[in-house]
Amino acid sequence: MPTDDDKPPIERLRAIMAALRTPQTGCPWDLEQNFRTIAPYTIEEAYEVADAIEREDLPALKEELGDLLFQVVFHSRMAEERGAFTFNDVAATISDKMVRRHPHVFETRDGRNAREQTVLWEEQKADERKAKGATGLLDDVPHGLPGMTRAVKLQKRAARVGFDWTDARSVLSKIAEEAEELVRAAETKSADETEDEFGDLLFVIANLSRHLDVDPEAAIRRTNEKFARRFRHIEQRLAAQARALEEASLEEMEELWTEAKRIERGEQ
Repeated sequence: MPTDDDKPPIERLRAIMAALRTPQTGCPWDLEQNFRTIAPYTIEEAYEVADAIEREDLPALKEELGDLLFQVVFHSRMAEERGAFTFNDVAATISDKMVRRHPHVFETRDGRNAREQTVLWEEQKADERKAKGATGLLDDVPHGLPGMTRAVKLQKRAARVGFDWTDARSVLSKIAEEAEELVRAAETKSADETEDEFGDLLFVIANLSRHLDVDPEAAIRRTNEKFARRFRHIEQRLAAQARALEEASLEEMEELWTEAKRIERGEQ
């Protein structure tokens, strides 16, 4: 009988997961979990993979991909315990899907270009949705996606049947219109109406990102990091003066913020 260390890595990982979920001898925390309680961790791990990619940190990416793989193994193990499916079923299902969606690679080799393949991919996905009973064009866009990501997916689906603006300039005009409606809603002091109009504005901004071929989630993460980096500069400059943030005026902090921007641009 081989030791765990002698097993192929994926089989070793599955054995570890099985041990963690074994009643009486397993980990109490792991034994208490179910699909719903683990789902937030799965989402978090996917974001950490994206973060490692954004930072171009390959050692971190290796580790985060392992964490994400563990999530797949965890869900698969819980499904196996119910008699629903196994990890091998998951791997077989995605393998079959990739082969089915790439006939130009695995069957005909007809020299299809990337654009033509994208069209075929979408047609095949539509056929698969129909087979699952999803009759509406938007039926299977997951509700659990981040809001801006789901907005872009909904818009892409609608655009396939011609429900779309013609260009980014048209979207910019709509943004101005939605911003005015938001201001009017805020003036009424109706929380529900303000939230509704704010959502409309975000939805149109997501549409602009699509027309500009920008990932809105990546864009906001980049801006978040930029904000944090410049704010740290303010903290550090004030700390060098033995001053707390609360002791600085808004004008002083804005001046240091501008200084941080100049440093980033390589200006003196």
